[in-house]
Amino acid sequence: MATGTLDPITTEIVRSAFTAAADEMNATLIRSAYTPIIYEMKDCSVALLDAEHRVLGQSAGLPIFLGNLEICTRICEEMYGRDGWEPGDVWIMNDSYMTGTHLNDMTAFGPIFVDGELTGFAACRAHWLDVGAKDPGGPMDSTEIYQEGIRLGPLKVVERGRQRRDVTDLLARNSRFGYPAAGDLGAQIACVRTGQRRLEAIVEKYGRETLEAARDEIFAQTERLERTLVAAIPDGVYHAQGCIDDDGTSDEPVWVRVVVTVAGEEMTIDVTGSDDARRGPINCGEAQAISACRVAYKLLINPDNPPDGGAFRPLSVNVRPGSLLGAEEPYPCQWYFTPLGLLIDLVVKALADVLPEQAAGASYGDSMIIGLAGVDPRNGRPFFDLEPTVGGWGAWQGSDGEDGLINNVNGSLKDLPIEVLETKFPLRMTEYSFRADSGGAGRWRGGNGVIREYTMDCDQAELFLWFERAKTPAWGLFGGGTATPPAVVLNPGHGDQRTMLKASRVPLSRGDVIRTMTGGGGGYGSPTERDSDALSRDIRAGHVTADVARTIYGLNAEEQQQ
Repeated sequence: MATGTLDPITTEIVRSAFTAAADEMNATLIRSAYTPIIYEMKDCSVALLDAEHRVLGQSAGLPIFLGNLEICTRICEEMYGRDGWEPGDVWIMNDSYMTGTHLNDMTAFGPIFVDGELTGFAACRAHWLDVGAKDPGGPMDSTEIYQEGIRLGPLKVVERGRQRRDVTDLLARNSRFGYPAAGDLGAQIACVRTGQRRLEAIVEKYGRETLEAARDEIFAQTERLERTLVAAIPDGVYHAQGCIDDDGTSDEPVWVRVVVTVAGEEMTIDVTGSDDARRGPINCGEAQAISACRVAYKLLINPDNPPDGGAFRPLSVNVRPGSLLGAEEPYPCQWYFTPLGLLIDLVVKALADVLPEQAAGASYGDSMIIGLAGVDPRNGRPFFDLEPTVGGWGAWQGSDGEDGLINNVNGSLKDLPIEVLETKFPLRMTEYSFRADSGGAGRWRGGNGVIREYTMDCDQAELFLWFERAKTPAWGLFGGGTATPPAVVLNPGHGDQRTMLKASRVPLSRGDVIRTMTGGGGGYGSPTERDSDALSRDIRAGHVTADVARTIYGLNAEEQQQ
């Protein structure tokens, strides 16, 4: 059946079938996982691909993996050939220089055969709690990749339908939490199996010819739309730059520089001017730099439609090998996403003047990681709690930024519920609240960060921190204010009070308090133009204090009482 003869109703039914299959894969992974970072926080992503490694369906997940899972199947095929795929196989890999991400992100994928013919691939990626790094979960101060855990190129873990015990044993032995690691591996295998069954069923129901025609039309629709939207942007060369605080091993700032070129229907994002790879663990592989640029592009171009194999065709990304965003062996990559959150904001900033209705102020930027490790006195077993922390997003024309939302590289990832935290670990959450005035002021204010305070209920533990964007906090647009940067205080108000942003193996004891405060998002437009009723609601809700309403927004006492 030729593409032009396929009716639009069938095309939409097939599109929905691909998406539903990906959603079912995601549900299988989350429901089968053994660790809270997957089943509660949903630090995972899945994709269903065609035989040419193009996205058919992708469920809600981490945007930073946008259009990235197919890189793994392509690399595997390049290494082992097209004939290397066999029915029933499942492969895994986590090499930072191949996948672009850190070693904790394990990718599993397998071929899908229908009637003996290679028809597609099912792939998923999930964060493993521990992969044998020098510190639990992953070091904050690594200086080479070999300190960050076991590193795998494409490795077959299921061979013609049978799981390899030797590979499973290898992975479990190289984790401090071997049993849940093996369980999470099983969940990923189940996810791949689900994708295999669903695509087989779709082919059997609609026929290969109809599916291929629908796929081609879906891809063509997406490409046409994106090219039209890119062509509407004035041709030109647009610049932006910013720095992250440091690389975790020194105080020197690290610069990310972006040049966006628009020429007709084509957009190029060039990050070759960014700093060289650094000694500390802030580097990322090229694949993830490309994904971050795709996230920024998607925020501005066609954000309402899920990505497919026709997406990003107008976009080219230039990355310099050996740079911060094109890391090579042996540079460490544990906190690879730190420059990427800034990169996404910088692309938006570069294009803000020509896309004022689509652009937003910068977000709080980083995942703001806290890790707590020790021995649980309730059962005598080691524990490790690793959490990203939500913060404020930037405002845009017509709307305030979101309060307390996970950062833009993490998408649908959730913060850990207090009930789960206190059940699983010897910790108490003694405060969880919005951080008033942390969002940048504006006609539309930036979203507020949060305060999240932990009290230790065990005798000995260690604290790990990776908080960022103090030197380049979220900026505003068109007169909007800059947000408050993050802060972390150990034992606030006591004689041994300490402030820090990054830390590794800080000793803790029973009763110690860790108070984390995330930054807000940038404002949009002049604060003096903010609606007085909206500002009064902010004061009543505790998002803006009366003092800031008076001194920054110009709200008088009578208006505050309304």
